[in-house]
Amino acid sequence: MSAIAIVLAQMGHEVSGSDIRERPVLDRLRAAGVTVHIGHSRSHVIGCDAVTASSAIPTSNNECDEAHRLGIPVLTRAGILAGICGSARSVAVAGTHGKTTTTSMVMLIMANAQLAPSFVIGGDVTDTGTGAQWTGGEWLVVEADESDGTHLQLPLYATILTNIERDHLDHFGSFEALVGSFDQYLAAIAGPRVVCGDDPVVRSLEAFPAATSYGLSEGCEYRAVDLKAHDGSWRFTIEHQGQKLMDVHLPLRGVHNVVNATGAAALTHAIGVAPEQIASALSRFGGVARRFDIRGVLKGATLVDDYAHLPGEIAAVLAAARHSGDGWNRVVAVFQPNRFHRIAEMWREYERCFVEADLVVLTDIYASGTMPIPGVTGKLILNAVCEADPSAKVVWMPHREDLVRYLGNELRPGDVCISMGCGDIAALPDELLHKAAPTAVGIASP
Repeated sequence: MSAIAIVLAQMGHEVSGSDIRERPVLDRLRAAGVTVHIGHSRSHVIGCDAVTASSAIPTSNNECDEAHRLGIPVLTRAGILAGICGSARSVAVAGTHGKTTTTSMVMLIMANAQLAPSFVIGGDVTDTGTGAQWTGGEWLVVEADESDGTHLQLPLYATILTNIERDHLDHFGSFEALVGSFDQYLAAIAGPRVVCGDDPVVRSLEAFPAATSYGLSEGCEYRAVDLKAHDGSWRFTIEHQGQKLMDVHLPLRGVHNVVNATGAAALTHAIGVAPEQIASALSRFGGVARRFDIRGVLKGATLVDDYAHLPGEIAAVLAAARHSGDGWNRVVAVFQPNRFHRIAEMWREYERCFVEADLVVLTDIYASGTMPIPGVTGKLILNAVCEADPSAKVVWMPHREDLVRYLGNELRPGDVCISMGCGDIAALPDELLHKAAPTAVGIASP
C-alpha cells in the first residue's frame, strides 16, 4: 500500500492514509507528500473521492465502513493498481517466487537504457532506496501478485512468469485453480510473454508453447550457460536461440538469481534493449531488501536475513549459501513458518527444503492475521523434516528469548546463520547483534 500511495502522490493526486502505529516507511510517505494518520478514524475519509485498503483490512474497519455510508467508492488494492497500470505501458513480473528481485532487475535494466520507467515493487530496491516511483514516462514496471487475484486485474503489455508453486489456496480453493489463473493471465497479455522453462508447472500451461522461454534447461530460447560462482557472485553467458547474446557478471548469490536475471534479460531484450545495456545494468544490481541481506557479524558468524517462506524459496536460499564461493563452514537455517492455514495445507512439503543446512532451528508460526487452528504449530514442520531424514540436526525453539540465547551460544566463526520467513523473524539479526554488542559488528548489505 505504501508503494501505491507514493506513486499516486507523485502522479499529482492528494493522498492520505492511516496506520495503527509508527513505522519507518511512514516517514518516506510523508516526504512524498502523503498525509499520514496514526490510528483509524471515520473522519479521515470525509472529502475523499475514493478509499482503498489492503486485503488484510477487514470490511468492518471504521474508515471503510464510513466510506460506504457516505457513498464514497471503496477500491481494492488490485483495482487501484489496475488504474495506475492503465496510465502507462505496463510490464509485470508474476509467479510464486522471485517476483520482487526480477521486477527490480527489469526496472534497473530499463532505467539503464534511458527508458525512465515508473515502478511499483513489493520491496525496497537497494539501488534506489525505494520500491515505488512515478516518472511520467511511457513505461511502468510492476509486480503482479497472485495472492488475492491481483494479477488477473492488471491491464498489461508484457510479462515474465517465474514459476508456480502451491500457495494461496485459501483464495483459489485448489492448486488446479491457481494454475488455471496463470493460463488466464498469460492469455490477456498483448506483448511479450516470457516464461521460465525450468519450472514443470509453467511448462504444463496451455500458453507455454506460444510463449518465450528462459532458464537453464536445454530448449529454452534464452538460456544461461557456463555458470561460475566466486565470492558471492556469478559469471555466466546468456544465449539466445543457441547463439551467444551476452556475458553477465551478477553480484548476487544463488543459481535462482541467475535464472531471475536471465528472465529479466529475455524480457528487456524482447522489448528492444541492447544486450550491452542489459549486462551493464545487471553487473551493478545491488539486490532487494530482505533477499540474502547480510546484516552483520556475530563472533565470526555471518548473519543473513531473507524473506524466503515457501519450500522452494528456502531450498534456493540455502543452496545459495552452500555454493556461493564464500567459504562458510556451516550453514545454520532459522525458519519462522507463516500463516496457520498455509502450514495446515503445506507442512509436509517442507520436509526436504532444509537439506543444504547443517543445523535447522524452527520457531512457532507467525500468524500474519490468520486465526490459530487446533494442532497446527511449527512442530508439524519439525516432524516432517525429522521423518524425512532422522539424522538431520533440528532444534525446536518456539520462544523468541530462548531462540536468541541459543543462537548466541551456538554460533561460531565461519558459520552463516540465515533467518527466514515473512514475519517478525526479520528482526532476529538485530536482536542477536544487540544482545552481544561488545563482540558484534553491524554492516550494510553488499
